[in-house]
Amino acid sequence: MKKRIGVVLSGCGVFDGSEIHEAVITLLAIDQNGAEAVCLAPNIMLDEIDHLTGLPTGVKRNVLIESARIARGKIRNIAEINTSELDALIFPGGFGAAKNLCNFAVMGADATVQPDVARLISEMAAARKPIGAVCIAPALIATTLGREYAPQLTIGADTGTAEAINNTGSSHVACTVRDIVVDKKNKIVSTPAYMLAERISEAAEGINKTVKALLEMI
Repeated sequence: MKKRIGVVLSGCGVFDGSEIHEAVITLLAIDQNGAEAVCLAPNIMLDEIDHLTGLPTGVKRNVLIESARIARGKIRNIAEINTSELDALIFPGGFGAAKNLCNFAVMGADATVQPDVARLISEMAAARKPIGAVCIAPALIATTLGREYAPQLTIGADTGTAEAINNTGSSHVACTVRDIVVDKKNKIVSTPAYMLAERISEAAEGINKTVKALLEMI
C-alpha cells in the first residue's frame, strides 16, 4: 500500500496562503516517489491580499475553500483527520503558514498555533511519524514543538527569523537553498525554498530532497 503523506495547505497564494509553487512541487514529489498526498486545511477565515499590488483587499476568504483550488477539490478539513490515517506530514510555505496556521508572522516566538493544526502536529510527533516543513513553515513547527522536543530546523539564513525560532526552544540551523536540515531524533525535515530561492528550480531541489528524506524515515 502507498504511504500516505498529509499536505497541510493554508490558502492559495504566497501573500495570504500557501506558496503555490512550493505546494505543487511538494505534491509532485510525493507522487513521483510512489506515495499518496492527502491534502488538508483548517476551516477558518483569512484576510485576502491582492497579489498584483501586495495590498489587503478587505475581503475575507476561507482557508479550506481557497486551499481546495490547489488540491483540485480533493481536500479534507484538518479537524477531521486522524493521525492513524497518515504516515507523515508536510507543510509547504507561504505567508499563510505563519499567519493563518499560526500567528508567528506577528508574534514571533510568542506565537500560538491554530488548534486543529497544533493537535495534528503534536499527535504526529508523539507517534514518531515524520514531519516536513518548507520555507517559513518550520517556524510553525518550532512554535508547536519547541518547548517539548527542541527540534532542529531551518528557514535558510534570515537572522531575525532564526532568532525567533531559537526563542521557541528549537534550534535554527543555517542552510543553503538547495539543501535540507534533517533532525533524525525528532524525524523532522526542513528546507528554505523561497526564503532563499530566486528560481523555481532552486526551490524544487530542496523540496524534492525533503520529500525523499521524509519517506525514508517512515
